[in-house]
Amino acid sequence: MKNLAKKLKSNILTIGAWITINHPSIAEIFSNAGFDWVVVDLEHSVITLSEAENLIRVIELSGATPLVRLTSNDPDQIKRVMDAGSHGVIVPMVKTLLDVQKAVNSVKYPPIGTRGVGLARAQRWGNAFNKYLKWLEEDSIIIVQIEHIAAVDNLDEIFSANGVSGYIIGPYDLSSSMNIPGDFKHSEFIKVIEKIKNKAKEHSICGGIHVVEPNKEELHKRINEGYKFIAYSLDTRILDSASRNALSSLK
Repeated sequence: MKNLAKKLKSNILTIGAWITINHPSIAEIFSNAGFDWVVVDLEHSVITLSEAENLIRVIELSGATPLVRLTSNDPDQIKRVMDAGSHGVIVPMVKTLLDVQKAVNSVKYPPIGTRGVGLARAQRWGNAFNKYLKWLEEDSIIIVQIEHIAAVDNLDEIFSANGVSGYIIGPYDLSSSMNIPGDFKHSEFIKVIEKIKNKAKEHSICGGIHVVEPNKEELHKRINEGYKFIAYSLDTRILDSASRNALSSLK
C-alpha cells in the first residue's frame, strides 16, 4: 500500500474526514471506518496542541494518516504539530506564492526549509531522527487550502511551487469571499472551482474539495468530477445529520 504522499503524487483517489471534537474515540472510529486520512482541525475548534497530539497518535496507530488543519500559516504552530507526529498540514487561506513558501519553510528542515529541530514524538524522541529526516524530505505533506477569490489570480504560482502536495477547496470561505456565502450552486462559484480544478490539472497537482454535508450522492459527484483528495464531512455534521435523519420520520 502506497503512503499518502505517494498517492497524492500519483493522483490516486483518497477520502478523509475532519475532526473538531476532542475525543480519541472519534479519531479511532473514523480511522477504523477506512478513511485514508483524518484531519485534526485546529482552525475551527477548541482542540489544544496537547489534545491534538493524542488525536494524532490514535489516528496513526489505527492505520490512517494524521493531518492537521492549522489555525493560520504560523511557523511556530507548524513546527509543534509536525513534532507531535502529524504527517502534514493543511494550510488555510493560501493566496500567494509567498504563503506557500512560508508553509514549506516551516515544515521542512534545512537545506530545503528553515524549521528548527526538536526531538519529540515525530522523531521518536531522537531514536529515529535520521529516518525522520529522510521521511520529512520525501513524504511530508503540505496541502494548500484555496478558499479566497484572491488566490485564483495566483494559481499558476501556487500550484507550481516546490513542496505543494495538493490543494483542497474550502467552499464556505471561498463562496463568502465572492459575497455569495454558502451558495454552491451559483454560476460564478461553479465557474471558479472549475478554473481551480483546470489549473491544477495543468500543473499535475492533486485536487481536493470538502464535501461538508455527509451526502453520499455529493461525494460520488465530486469523485466523478475528478477530485482525488476529498474530505467527507466532519464529526459534528455526521452526528447532527444522522441524529436528525433518524428522528425525522417520527416527527
